[in-house]
Amino acid sequence: MRSTLLRTGRNLAVVAVALSLAACSLLKPADKTEEGDKGTATSPTGETAPGNREVPTVRLITAQTPVVRAYRKIGARHLYNKYANRIYKGKIPPLVYAVVVVETDIDAAGNVVNVTFSRTPSHAPEVPPMIAELIKAASPLPNPGKLGGHTYVDTWLWDRSDKFQIDSLTLGQRSR
Repeated sequence: MRSTLLRTGRNLAVVAVALSLAACSLLKPADKTEEGDKGTATSPTGETAPGNREVPTVRLITAQTPVVRAYRKIGARHLYNKYANRIYKGKIPPLVYAVVVVETDIDAAGNVVNVTFSRTPSHAPEVPPMIAELIKAASPLPNPGKLGGHTYVDTWLWDRSDKFQIDSLTLGQRSR
């Protein structure tokens, strides 16, 4: 009797798992295979399949892994070399004029594809366009290698003198 109950319970568990897996496959988007459509299915992250001409519905910022953080420093160093006379020397003042969080999209060759902002100062609306122009003029950034095209985030600290530091390479702030 006990072995019959165990077999029945095991069989019910197997059936439940099979039904769960079948339900999951029903939720997957189907590839369109009609003539003239080259399979425009999207992945769960919103990225479109290769060869698709649709714009991805979700823009993903690359996770701040050690490799991405290292590339941020490489990109910041490239900008520091390009604009050596615009870098604020030493520790930045405690009340920096503007803090701007910049999202830089680059392709696999390091070309700047787009520059957007996730934080802009309302009192200094002139600063974000200047930063975007500086980044685009410095394109291409160093080749990201195996990291490939991605979007990384860095913070720019902008002084009233129009000099700046980038958080990846900042020397910190003075206390007074």
